[in-house]
Amino acid sequence: MLRRMMGAAVLAIALVGGAALAAEPVRIGFSIAQTGLFAAAAPSQLNAYELWKEEVNAAGGLDVAGEKRPIEFVMYDDQSNPEQTVRIYEKLITEDRVDLLLAPWGTPMHFAIAGVLEKHQFPLVGNSAASVQLRELKPGNIWFPTSAIPDRMAAELAKMLKANGAKSAAVLTNQLPFSLEIKQFLIPELEKAGISTPVNDEYPPDVKDMTALLGKVKQAAPDAVLALSYPNDSILYMNQAKEAGIAAPFQFVLVGPTIDFFGKMFGKDLDGIVTIGHWTPAKADWPKAKPFFDAYVAKFNANPDYLDSALAYMSCEILQQAVAKAGLDKAKLREAISTATFDTINGPVKFEGVQNATTPTSFLQFQNGQAQLVWPPEAATAPYKPRG
Repeated sequence: MLRRMMGAAVLAIALVGGAALAAEPVRIGFSIAQTGLFAAAAPSQLNAYELWKEEVNAAGGLDVAGEKRPIEFVMYDDQSNPEQTVRIYEKLITEDRVDLLLAPWGTPMHFAIAGVLEKHQFPLVGNSAASVQLRELKPGNIWFPTSAIPDRMAAELAKMLKANGAKSAAVLTNQLPFSLEIKQFLIPELEKAGISTPVNDEYPPDVKDMTALLGKVKQAAPDAVLALSYPNDSILYMNQAKEAGIAAPFQFVLVGPTIDFFGKMFGKDLDGIVTIGHWTPAKADWPKAKPFFDAYVAKFNANPDYLDSALAYMSCEILQQAVAKAGLDKAKLREAISTATFDTINGPVKFEGVQNATTPTSFLQFQNGQAQLVWPPEAATAPYKPRG
C-alpha cells in the first residue's frame, strides 16, 4: 500500500512538474477578409496559414531561439475594410498582446496597418500586397516577399508580348488601386515596345456585365487581351469573352486564375491563360515547392493559389526562420528579417529595404491544367504557348 501511495505521489509530482514546464503557446494574430469584396480570394491565404501552423505544431512547435512552443492563432474578420483592419491590429497589439503578427489579405489592408506597425515598432512580414508605393514605406517593420510589383510587372509583360510577336493589345482595367497602378506603368511600356492599344477601358469593381467592353475588343481583334481584373470580374471576363468569341492568342487575366475554384469552374477553358505568379511546384530547383503543394492538397483537397497561398506560406517560413534565430524580441526580430537570407518554397529570399531582392518578376500560363512558369525564359518550367 505504502509503495502504491509513494508511486502515486511521484506520478502526481511528475504530472504537476510537466504541466508547469509545458511551453506557453506563441500567440500569433491577424485579420482576414472572411466577408466583403475580398472574401472570395482570402481563403487561399488563410489555408496556407493553417497548414503552416499544423505542420509546425506537429513537429513540436515553433522554435523560439531554441525553445519549441506551440502556435495559437488569434484571428478576426476585417470585412475587407481597411479601417476595420487598423482597429483589429491595434487590438491585437495592445489588448490581445499577441507575440507575433501575420498579414491581412490585400494591398489596401497592408497599407492601412503600416502606420500601426510603425507606431508600435512591431515587425510583420507581408504577402498579398503589391504596389510601387511599398517602396515608400519606412523599412524596419514591414517587408514584402512578392516580386509582382506593378512597374516591374508592366515592363516584363511588355517584354513578353513583344518577344512573342504581339503588335496590339486591348487593356481592360478594374478601377481598384492595384489594377490601376499596373495600367499606369503598362501603357507607356506597351508604347515603348511598339504595341498599340486599340482598346484601353476601365470598369467599376462591382461590374456585372462586360458585354459592351468585349464587343469593342472583338471588333478591334487585337493580338492580346490584358484583363487587369480581380476574382469576381475575372470570372465574368472568362465567361463573357468565350460567349463573345474573343480569340486573341495571348490572354492575360490578373487575379483569379491561380485560385483553385477557378480551375474547377473553367476546366480546359483555362488552358492558355497567362497570369501573375512567381511560384510553381514544377520548379525542380526549389526542393520545398512540391512538398508544400502535396501537403496543401492533402489537407484541403484543393490546389493552393499559385500566388497568394505561396506568398502567405513564404511569409510564415520567413517569420519562422527569423524567430528561430532572434526569438520574440522585436528589435532582434527586425534585424534578423532585414539581414538574413531565407529558404522558402519559392527559393531563397533576401530583402533590400522592404522588397524581395532575389525573386524575378514572373508570369504563369496554364497548360494542360497545370500552372507553368513561362516568363522570364531563364526561370521557365515550360515555354509559352499561344492560346487557341
